[in-house]
Amino acid sequence: MSIMSTLFTVMRKELRDLSRDRRTLALTLLMGPLLYPTLILGMGKLAESRVKSQIEQPLEIPTIGAQNAPNLVRFLAAQGLNATAAPKDLNEAISDQRIDVALRISESFDEHWRDGRPALVEILQDSTRRAADVPTARLKAALQTYNGQVGSLRLMARGIDAQVARPLDVATQDLASAEAKQGMMLSMLLPLLLTITSFLGGAYLVMDTTAGERERQSLEPLLATPAKRSAIVSGKIAAACVVGIASLVLTLVAFKLSAQLSDSSVGRQLNMGLGSMLQMLLVMLPMLLIGTSLLTFLSAASKSMKEAQSHMTWLMLLPMLPSYALLVYPLKSVVWQYAIPFLSQNQMLLKVIRHEHISPTIWVIYLGANLGLAALLWFAAIHRYRQERLAISG
Repeated sequence: MSIMSTLFTVMRKELRDLSRDRRTLALTLLMGPLLYPTLILGMGKLAESRVKSQIEQPLEIPTIGAQNAPNLVRFLAAQGLNATAAPKDLNEAISDQRIDVALRISESFDEHWRDGRPALVEILQDSTRRAADVPTARLKAALQTYNGQVGSLRLMARGIDAQVARPLDVATQDLASAEAKQGMMLSMLLPLLLTITSFLGGAYLVMDTTAGERERQSLEPLLATPAKRSAIVSGKIAAACVVGIASLVLTLVAFKLSAQLSDSSVGRQLNMGLGSMLQMLLVMLPMLLIGTSLLTFLSAASKSMKEAQSHMTWLMLLPMLPSYALLVYPLKSVVWQYAIPFLSQNQMLLKVIRHEHISPTIWVIYLGANLGLAALLWFAAIHRYRQERLAISG
């Protein structure tokens, strides 16, 4: 029997065995693709409605010393920021997120105001609480507006043109394309999600066909056949890749359908074209090969499914590291990044999401480095399968 014939025979066997376990097949192919878009769109819609309510609806601002600046308090009320009595435990209330933002007006406000000197007002906030960003921004913007208006009136009262105090008119021109703006939500969600899905998409099948068969003592008869070990390993990896590709396709299709059915701005941002989806699949293919080959190598050394599953904790962390690192230390896109696994997938997906041109040089570096790593892991898995103790359980 030829190597290719053995490969396809083993692949069909593993896929047929997986299809018999309908519960596992449903969890592998349906739960992730259906659950992720629903959760993301639901959370996005909740966040969108919360921000909208914070922007449009009047807000209560606990204020200390409101009697010291009645005109300022009336101006803020006109902007939808109503001063209320501050609780005694104001600092604790902000720390416990019972209050988003508060205002303290100094006791000397009236005196400094009459003398034409800057009067102190303090914004009390917890900058680590993202939920307080919108109320804090509204309060800061209202205070800046009041500051500018009163400053202009003071200059006019002294016969000075208020334009003298504004030497620059600063304008901002956003050069980001409409596609890049629309892809902001995608750039935060899809790289991490697709990398994890491709890296571990065939994890259950890989562990079951190696560690699981070893535990059930059904691997020894397969290894006792005249078939080459390389063909057996390749067939198992190919079967896991088929499952991983199916999971990726279903995930992308679920995102697209969910986005089209959603009427929120989050849904519109998640809407992808067919060309972008095909590019994402091509980008994820090397990661799928890396993940299945690595897990095949690790599972071959495990004597049971439980032992093989113990690797999942640190394997789940690997795809997350670049995304978390880029949040802390953003990097400009340079050529060397496309040769580093996990980081390169993140950067390539960002280019696809932003509809940026990917040069042939980048494609060559990306595919060469990642497929080269997948080939090394594949050879390592074959070498481990050639060890006779692999067929021994216990």
